[in-house]
Amino acid sequence: MTATTPHSAPEPETDAPAAVVHVVRGEVDHGPHNAHGRPGAAFTAPALDLDRLVWPRTEPGPAFHVPTAEIVDLLVATGEALKADRDGLLAEALDRMVRVSPLPGEVLERAYAALWRSFGRPGLYAQIDHELGGADVLDGWREVRLPGGRVAATRAFPPRLVHVIAGNAPGVAAMSVVRGALTKGVNLLKLPSNDLFTATAILRTMAGVAPGHPVVRSFSAVYWRGGDDAVESVLFRPQFFDKLVAWGGEATIRGALRYVGPGFELVSFDPKTSISLIGQEAFASPRTLAEAADAGASDATFFNQQACVASRFQFVEGSVDDADRYAALLCERLGLAREFSSATGPRVPTDLREEIDVLRSLAPEYRVWGGYEGRGLVIRSPEPVDFHPDGKIVDVVPVAHLSEAVTHAGVATQTVGVYPDTRKPELRDALACAGVQRVVSLGQAGGMPPGLSHDGFYPLQRLMRWVNDE
Repeated sequence: MTATTPHSAPEPETDAPAAVVHVVRGEVDHGPHNAHGRPGAAFTAPALDLDRLVWPRTEPGPAFHVPTAEIVDLLVATGEALKADRDGLLAEALDRMVRVSPLPGEVLERAYAALWRSFGRPGLYAQIDHELGGADVLDGWREVRLPGGRVAATRAFPPRLVHVIAGNAPGVAAMSVVRGALTKGVNLLKLPSNDLFTATAILRTMAGVAPGHPVVRSFSAVYWRGGDDAVESVLFRPQFFDKLVAWGGEATIRGALRYVGPGFELVSFDPKTSISLIGQEAFASPRTLAEAADAGASDATFFNQQACVASRFQFVEGSVDDADRYAALLCERLGLAREFSSATGPRVPTDLREEIDVLRSLAPEYRVWGGYEGRGLVIRSPEPVDFHPDGKIVDVVPVAHLSEAVTHAGVATQTVGVYPDTRKPELRDALACAGVQRVVSLGQAGGMPPGLSHDGFYPLQRLMRWVNDE
């Protein structure tokens, strides 16, 4: 394999392109930089040495034989170091992210302050115990009794993974590092153009906790332009990696599929959308209506509606007048700052404004609350609108019964928030049949508890290479 041709980059200045850090096998890459991006969003990153981004199959990866308990201890210590940030690595990454991210600085700051939560001991063992049945299958061979009195053994063997991670929320990088470490495998993380700094800050923090540790040496995190055949046709091969772990939109997933074949598997976190179902119980009193509207707003504004879990369509069981009462309160609450959302998000883009202006003219069949300044906008419509609500825009649709809303869910629907909780049992089987992966209490869409399935499968179980001794 050959390295990409480097260009010398000038020393960073105040208005110079941001300098992206690469981590290769646990160490910062200080090589010469290439220029990337476009005017107004330019950055530089070290030139790639493709040979250093793969681990030979002739020998085990650095962490293949490290006890799980030791890996958990390292991850917990990394979380504590992220929380303290004594070396300022997260502060440095946050400063650079604020200049290039579509998310407001206040949201990024709170998201960075919460990164350490992904490294808590109870959550790590919840993943190991619930997804794999315990650490014994990671640390050795689990004996399995078969029909006919036969005895076999199975092991969750460390994999070789290349991760194409999403940048719509910093927690994706933390989640990818945690899962990669728990597998004991080797991991190459492709940095997304909308989050070039979080993953490397986490890995550098881990390296500061335990310099040269086998888990540290098991990670590389670098940038290349997505779809760059000169890089991906070389790296995305079964002689180097077992699985491609891809997050992102349809273009990312379709691009990844080009390389899938015998010995090289795709683990895909597909693009998803989410919805909410509000039962007639919300209208029992002003208190319950306010409670439902606040919970619906919380789900709709998670990372200013940039995350898959963020609700965009909300179905209200009741009359048009009921839906209007809910929509008016919802609009008020969309403009509140929350832990992972800001009071004011991005302004509504021109193409969506034009669509919504047409709907305003169709009153009373359609009704619109809010403006285009980014504090939230709600549309009430007889059927779901045919465009994609985005940037704190919610479409409210009245239905005679919540079961009618199930017909609007599908395989691309990740999370469904339901109010009140007592209505979930009657809906969850039908939602699951439609293709939905999560049913939650309204207001609880953000943040997936560790140890549960994600997008319809157990990630840690799926990432492992399962090997039998029969």
